Amino acid sequence: MSDVERLVFGGGAWGGDPTDLPSLSIEVQDGDIATVDYRPAPDGLGRFYLGFQPRDLFDDPAESAPVDLDAEAEAFAEWALLVGAVDVEAKHVRRLLAEEHVEEPQDTFVEETVQRLVRLVGLPVPDGLEGGGDLL
Repeated sequence: MSDVERLVFGGGAWGGDPTDLPSLSIEVQDGDIATVDYRPAPDGLGRFYLGFQPRDLFDDPAESAPVDLDAEAEAFAEWALLVGAVDVEAKHVRRLLAEEHVEEPQDTFVEETVQRLVRLVGLPVPDGLEGGGDLL
């Protein structure tokens, strides 16, 4: 992957329009951070990170706002119902989210975590996601 790769799910397909609802945008940066934006989302929610939170990786609180991990996990599990996922539990989403002040994320490359999140909600792994088929 390039240094920054943007994956967009909208209109029922990868490569779709991010203004369609429901939509999912995942920006993967340098194998360390994935910024996940999903819509619709409750007010104040709709963004979380996989791998590292930018504020921690760059040791600068201005790099990203604090994330309410439990609320985001609940809201994303609800969002998953809109794309047809059956019974995605918030606790399974929560395990994938980037914790504050993490020393080492669960996966070596954030692309692996992106794949696990995408599969959790029943979406196909998008083309171009490094190692797309066989990591899990």
